[in-house]
Amino acid sequence: MTPTDSPSSRTFDVDAAIAALESALAPIIAADPAAVMVGVETGGAWIAERLHRHFALAAPLGTLNISFYRDDFSTIGLHPSVGPSRIDADIDGKTVILVDDVLYTGRTVRAALNELFDYGRPAAVKLAVLVDRGARELPFAPDAVGLQLDIAKGERIKLTGPEPLRLIMQ
Repeated sequence: MTPTDSPSSRTFDVDAAIAALESALAPIIAADPAAVMVGVETGGAWIAERLHRHFALAAPLGTLNISFYRDDFSTIGLHPSVGPSRIDADIDGKTVILVDDVLYTGRTVRAALNELFDYGRPAAVKLAVLVDRGARELPFAPDAVGLQLDIAKGERIKLTGPEPLRLIMQ
């Protein structure tokens, strides 16, 4: 996938990245069709909605709002639109596919796992990300990736949406 260059930002083909993520997730879901999919709000939830529909999973799609589990309040402040998480499926003993838009430091994954374990004890958690941009601070690796990028520390990549979804690097 090649980015489209513009003077201030580059965009990426989100549909191609989602298709690649679907291909990477296919064997994971084939091995456990009863898996429960949970998206991290907001971008991860948008991606999870598309994946959930594509794979026609039986368990309802869940969403996690990790605002209260973040460790960077001093840096980003408390987001004013803190809402509830919603996981209507029983996750005890199940494989949970945790979906996020961009994997960077790993801190969002850590916060999501803390929230997820408030709902139960999954047998396994598989991490699916639309973009892995590297430069981890915590030891997390995705099980399925749509797009792998090597981005300089000062650059930022963001998923906007929900319709249309756009992946922009600035």
